[in-house]
Amino acid sequence: MSPSLHTIAIVLILGTTTCAHGAELPIFDAHIHYNQDVWEVVPPKEAIALLRKAGMVRALVSSSSDDGTQKLYAEAPDLIIPELRPYRTSGEISSWVHDESIIVHVKDRLKKYKYVALGEFHVSGAKADLLVVRLIVQLAKQHGLMLHAHSDADAVERMFRQDPEARILWAHAGYEQPPRVREMLHRYKNLWVELSSRPDIAPKGHVEAEWRELFLEFPDRFMVGTDTFTTERWNVVGSNASSVRKWLAELPVEVAEHIAYKNGESLLTAGFSTRR
Repeated sequence: MSPSLHTIAIVLILGTTTCAHGAELPIFDAHIHYNQDVWEVVPPKEAIALLRKAGMVRALVSSSSDDGTQKLYAEAPDLIIPELRPYRTSGEISSWVHDESIIVHVKDRLKKYKYVALGEFHVSGAKADLLVVRLIVQLAKQHGLMLHAHSDADAVERMFRQDPEARILWAHAGYEQPPRVREMLHRYKNLWVELSSRPDIAPKGHVEAEWRELFLEFPDRFMVGTDTFTTERWNVVGSNASSVRKWLAELPVEVAEHIAYKNGESLLTAGFSTRR
C-alpha cells in the first residue's frame, strides 16, 4: 500500500472507531441537582430512571435542600455520589455568603452524612474572601472534600490562595473562554473543570477548535454535566447526554472516555468509596 493510501486507511479506521464509540459511551454526570421543587413532579424513582435511561453510570448530586440528595442516594447508592450544597433553600443562592448560620448547617450535615465535596455553591470575585466562604474552604480541607464552585476565575484563584492544596471542580468552566481555562489549568494542578451549560463548546454539534485543543492537552481534567437547576431541566437529561456523546465522538477514543466518565470515576467515585 502506498504511503498516501496507508494514511487514508488510518484516518478512515480512526474515524469509524470514534463515531462508533460515541454512541455507546457511559456518562458520569458531574452536575445534577434534585431541588425541593422537583420532588413531587419527578419523584425519586422516576428521577433515577431518567438518569439510568440516559446511560449514566454515576451522578454527582447536590440539592437545595440536601434532603433531595439524600432521597436520590437512598434510592440508588450505586448511581448517586452526594455532595453537600450549603443552601438550605434555593433562595439562599446569593445570600449564603453573608450568613454564618450556613456553617452550622454544613457542620451538622457533615456529622450525619457522607459526601465527596462541598458544593455546588455560587461565589464570584472578592466575595470568595468573605468569612463564610473562607470557613467553607477550611471545612473542605478538614474533611478532605473537594469544592464544587460556580465561580469566575478570580474567585477560584482566591480560594486557592486560602488553601493552595484545595481540590476544586470548576462548574461550567467558570463561563470562561479556552485561553483563560488553559491558563488556570496550567497554574493549578488541583483544578478540574465540568462543562455543563456550555453550548458554545459544540454550538452546531461539532467541537469548536479551541476547545478541542484544550481537551487534547488536558484529557484528565474535564467532566460533563447537565445542571438540572429547574424542574424543566429534568426533561432534557436524556437529550443532553445524547448531545454530549455526539461531540465527544469527534475526539480520540481515549480522550472521549476520560471526559465522559473515567475522570469522574477516578476522582469522585474513588474519593467517595473511601468515605463509606
